[in-house]
Amino acid sequence: MASPTIISPAAAAAAAPFKPILTPTRFQSISAASRNAITSNRREFISLSAGIFCSSTLAAALPARAASDEEYVKETTEVIGKVRSTMGKEKGDPDIVDAVADLRQASNSWVAKYRREKALLGRPSFRDIYSALNAVSGHYISFGPTAPIPAKKKQRILEEVETAEKALQRGR
Repeated sequence: MASPTIISPAAAAAAAPFKPILTPTRFQSISAASRNAITSNRREFISLSAGIFCSSTLAAALPARAASDEEYVKETTEVIGKVRSTMGKEKGDPDIVDAVADLRQASNSWVAKYRREKALLGRPSFRDIYSALNAVSGHYISFGPTAPIPAKKKQRILEEVETAEKALQRGR
């Protein structure tokens, strides 16, 4: 005996004249919207964590810049001393060839090290010493290590070295 309250599959199909509220297309649109929300939340999380990571690494690099400035001042002062001592030697001095070779090596390493530093490119000390090194090296490359630097050129180079030294003392 079958009870009238038991629903069989055939009876359920015939007895369901109404439409269900949630259709498969609505499920897809809801899941697509939630998928977009999840994706945007994931993007926000990744960009936020990348920003925090980058700022922490940049903050850790700031103390190294102070040591780099001290190193720049020290090495620039050494190069200035070599320029002055080399330019002070007479033509017949037996040490002039070694002094010029030492100056060229020091100036090449100084330029190679500091010309890529964007923070230093705008400094007056960098500009002046770079110009002086370029003039001295250019003269010795063109005329040889025993050729004396002409008086006008020598005066201009020494003025550039002096202004670079003053700028270094001011921290510029």
